[in-house]
Amino acid sequence: MEEERKLNFLEEIIEEDLRTGKVDSILTRFPPEPNGYLHLGHAKSLCINFGLAAKYGGKTNLRYDDTNPTKEDTEYVDAIKEDIEWMGFHWDKELYASDYFDQLYGWAEKMIMEGTAYVDDQTQEQISEGRGTVDKPGVESPWRNRSVEENLKIFREMKAGVYADGEKVLRAKIDMAHPNMMFRDPILYRIKHASHHRTGDKWCIYPMYDFTHGQCDSIEHITHSICTLEFDVHRPLYDWFIKTLGIYPSHQYEFARLNLTYTLMSKRKLLELVQMGIVSGWDDPRMPTLCGVRRRGYTAESLKMFCDRIGVSKRDQLMDIQLLEWCVRQDLNARSNRYMVVQDPLKVKITNWPEGKVEWFDCPLNPADPDGAGRRVPFGGEIYIERADFMEDAPAKFFRLKPGGEVRLKYTYIIKCEEVVKDGDGNVVELRCTYDPSTRPGAGEWRSVKGTVHWVAVDSCREVTIRNYDRLFTLADMSQVPEDKDYKDFLNPESLLESKGYAEPALLEDKSGIAVQFERTGYYISDRDGTPEAPVFNRTVTLKDSYRPE
Repeated sequence: MEEERKLNFLEEIIEEDLRTGKVDSILTRFPPEPNGYLHLGHAKSLCINFGLAAKYGGKTNLRYDDTNPTKEDTEYVDAIKEDIEWMGFHWDKELYASDYFDQLYGWAEKMIMEGTAYVDDQTQEQISEGRGTVDKPGVESPWRNRSVEENLKIFREMKAGVYADGEKVLRAKIDMAHPNMMFRDPILYRIKHASHHRTGDKWCIYPMYDFTHGQCDSIEHITHSICTLEFDVHRPLYDWFIKTLGIYPSHQYEFARLNLTYTLMSKRKLLELVQMGIVSGWDDPRMPTLCGVRRRGYTAESLKMFCDRIGVSKRDQLMDIQLLEWCVRQDLNARSNRYMVVQDPLKVKITNWPEGKVEWFDCPLNPADPDGAGRRVPFGGEIYIERADFMEDAPAKFFRLKPGGEVRLKYTYIIKCEEVVKDGDGNVVELRCTYDPSTRPGAGEWRSVKGTVHWVAVDSCREVTIRNYDRLFTLADMSQVPEDKDYKDFLNPESLLESKGYAEPALLEDKSGIAVQFERTGYYISDRDGTPEAPVFNRTVTLKDSYRPE
């Protein structure tokens, strides 16, 4: 019997809150900023926020953190919704921080009137310098002691568009010597004369993250505000604003973000890769975006399996991308269809095959379901095999085709290499073989040989374009790029290798909607760049798997 999984620390907190009556029901939220596409790190957050709510009979809101109009766009809003739905999650309410701009502005005026906020005329550089360091207290702004009346007047003028960008900010009045530098009079509002994707030109002042996030949680009565570990230093300020304003006491809890080998999760750097044309777009199959891995053939089920296996912790760690690939293989192996595709063809002529004869073989689509649907594969007197499946000067333990040697063609006959044909430069261009008619599976006596290779019939195969994708970077831990290097110095020059191949005709009729297995090679998915006349397939993951999860 499988051992019951221990509760993670978030589950322990929620169960205790429900047991003690601190909360009656669970409400979480997923709060992306619509300034880019969701990536694999967001997949973990989705699984945690939606998963915890579902486990305890609660709900999850989707709330866009849209307080920076110069970087946000409806393109990202729509893409985020599409990704969440693809992952199989369903939100309760679709909300936006911009829904609360009027309420946030009202709270800012309240703080001014209570003497806990003031307008500062210093530049951003002066404010940063005045904050001091961890070992040195900050210096109070010369504008810190403006009267309530003057602060209120100027703040309303800021809202009315009287001042230019960066000319003034609104700051909280807390403690410029506080050991937590977040408390050294943080900025609440800045001036940005920019059109917002939802509110248009109504506002030219926008609230900062720290003056938005906790208050939005409070307005929605979020019981457990769950975010990644880098926000733990923001939590005391989150609590301070809620206490100062006297509003619903939402609370923030932090978990370790997902760090993955050979991968970048920085939206800024991912955007740079797109803008520089290093990748074809946000959905390039080498990108760690959800739309990118979806186009590569990863499934939502495999991502959920991965997130479940890595668990929830309070300590950052670098996860091996091989575990993610293992999860993809586990999921696809159970349900993907199989087809034969030759990527580096070597022609084989079967000299004793009757001229013009074609035989059809009934083959399973998935060996795991032998009684399930199948496909019919044509076989004739000329076939292609992989060039790597033949060796002229083969070692003793080479069990594929060699001069005088035999192999079984998968699903069909045993053939024997009788002659090697070369061109003028000595390159092998064709093999001439004979087949043993008595070795057809299900007929006559079974004869075993050690080697089995895949193949396609020359007369019926279809040419396809194959994109063999690999890791985008060569450095395992992309957080450890040396100071004298740029992250782009570690781009993998072989992250995409494109070639032509030949496929059995049934592949082009596959309607499964998920990646298929190219037998003995890997998993591949049809790409939208292809057409019925010129199909394109992206490699999802290879078959080779050296990873053994604990």
